[in-house]
Amino acid sequence: MIIACLIILLAVAIYLYYLPVFGGEMSGKRLIRMKQSPHYKNGKFQNLSFTPSIAEGFTMRGVLWDFITDRTENKSPKSPITTKKTNLKERAKNENFLVWMGHSSYYFQVDGQRFLVDPVFSGNASPVPGTTRAFAGTDIYQADDFLEIDYLIISHDHYDHLDYKTVKSLKPKIKKVICGLGVGSHFERWGFEEDRMIELDWYDDSEFAAGFRITSTPARHF
Repeated sequence: MIIACLIILLAVAIYLYYLPVFGGEMSGKRLIRMKQSPHYKNGKFQNLSFTPSIAEGFTMRGVLWDFITDRTENKSPKSPITTKKTNLKERAKNENFLVWMGHSSYYFQVDGQRFLVDPVFSGNASPVPGTTRAFAGTDIYQADDFLEIDYLIISHDHYDHLDYKTVKSLKPKIKKVICGLGVGSHFERWGFEEDRMIELDWYDDSEFAAGFRITSTPARHF
């Protein structure tokens, strides 16, 4: 009985692992380029300065206990957040403006170019439905609200920055994707052609349009 349950759990885990929401595996030329990066060591990218997963002075057990027993009040809004939705389709392409869309999602236009950064419009920043929900009032934009997007910029591939459902719905409107080295593997699995992607290692830069240059700078994240 126990063995049968373990086999079932293993089968479910394997099935879930290969769902498209989890993106693609790094391989081929992409993996070779990653391994050639000075920031890639021992099978993964490394921070430039010491960055422990658990802050010094804390333990995993203690962090989990604090999370379970925390009774802090007012951690979440008690009513929908007041927002003002901009009709992006009515704005001229030569207008320069920026719209914040919650967390790290924002849209901006500069000198006739349209940029969208870290869009998460599914209302769910997790591969597990119903978890890590957006605060009420912050998920007012959808793919249909956008015209053509010249450049989709993805800072990193955590689920609250790179959302499978959002990317798939925006795909026909996206001309180019700019992302970190290795992140292109997810877009490749989701049907994006190689020539639609610009992958940058730290300190890389790219002059991707007349008068436009983007530079990938180091950052730390836990």
